[in-house]
Amino acid sequence: MTVKEMEMAPDFSLLASNGKEVSLSDFKGKNVVLYFYPKDMTPGCTTQACDFRDMHEDFATLDAVILGVSPDPLDKHEKFIEKHGLPFLLLVDDNHEVAEKYGVWKLKKNFGKEYMGIERSTFIIDKEGRIAKEWRKVKVKGHVEEALQYIKDHLS
Repeated sequence: MTVKEMEMAPDFSLLASNGKEVSLSDFKGKNVVLYFYPKDMTPGCTTQACDFRDMHEDFATLDAVILGVSPDPLDKHEKFIEKHGLPFLLLVDDNHEVAEKYGVWKLKKNFGKEYMGIERSTFIIDKEGRIAKEWRKVKVKGHVEEALQYIKDHLS
């Protein structure tokens, strides 16, 4: 299943790094930056999370909430947040159900091995719950700035 821009974003409920169940519908009336990333504590994912951290206030002024999603368990999310001072929630998608709903659970190849995993992707969901913009196969450098600029230009 793959979602498309201007469709309603599939709702979900996942365990969040604050220990509570969080649903996408909890954020209706706000812009949501929903980003899927492969793994806590890896170089690319750390850079991306820290870029979102460093621009968190800029997103907040545009009424945008950042949610990170990976298959990592709650304790890894908590360590990742603590180590890097992340001011936003990370969600546990351990059975990759949400990643599959958004079409980002993919066959990956690395060092000659094939395995299933998250394809780094970001979705901007507008205040009505529609997917306003999607980026797939995200390259980390400059991506957070691009997402912020999109919200400034189109949703603020």
